[in-house]
Amino acid sequence: MTTPETSTARPSTVPVPYRVVAREAETSDTATITLEPVRSALQPAAPGQFAMVYAFGVGEIPLSVSGIDRHRLTHTVRTVGVTSGALHALRRGDTVGVRGPFGTGWELPAATGTDLIVVAGGIGLAPLRPLVRDAMAAPERYGRLNVLIGARTPHELLYGEEIRGWRSTARVLTTVDRPDQLWRGEVGVVTTLLDRAAFDPGASSAFICGPEPMIRATAGELVHRGIDPERIRVSLERNMQCATAHCGHCQLGPLLLCRDGPVVGWTKARSLLLVREL
Repeated sequence: MTTPETSTARPSTVPVPYRVVAREAETSDTATITLEPVRSALQPAAPGQFAMVYAFGVGEIPLSVSGIDRHRLTHTVRTVGVTSGALHALRRGDTVGVRGPFGTGWELPAATGTDLIVVAGGIGLAPLRPLVRDAMAAPERYGRLNVLIGARTPHELLYGEEIRGWRSTARVLTTVDRPDQLWRGEVGVVTTLLDRAAFDPGASSAFICGPEPMIRATAGELVHRGIDPERIRVSLERNMQCATAHCGHCQLGPLLLCRDGPVVGWTKARSLLLVREL
């Protein structure tokens, strides 16, 4: 078997073959797939970045990196269309094309010495997962770690077993919009969890990913509570197709999110998200 080697010379615009080495069903329509390069590997990804993943004969879509392990890439995909459905249906041994990684990252090291507030809505937890793992791996670098998670129903919560492990180090709070008969947790929007988070507003950094209304509400509430907007970073989503800042499909005002995002500082994103046409 050929040992994969990281290659920084290979253009990221050329799909590289990766093989599925693990697949874990998260929910009825969401799965996490771990990919290993067949030959040369792409450059290492940073938490918050994404890759374009190609289902041969079907199409390609952008997928946030939900796990990083040397030359391996992990992505969590939810079925919402033909291509995502094909990727969701992958099994161990199947091959896909991957190009990237693209975009900006969370820049966690810039938050050294501050309390961390990680807020995720739905599948928005996927790109935040590597950030949480990095923060937990170096607890001496940061203050208190808060992970606030919201989902529509209990059945749509991701990474159940892993999140239970996070509770040993982080303050993990979850809420759902529509509980079932077995749910004993919080009910309501994710911003209601901020009352139970432990952080110093004057020395905190926040990282948010989820639906845009949730991002606006959460970031606005954090600013209201005294957190510096410069210390809030959000991950935005648009229709990324080329991922090389040429096609313009992911434009958000002056930004091309495949290049200038998906992670953007709140001071920059705030005014753009207030414009309905954008």
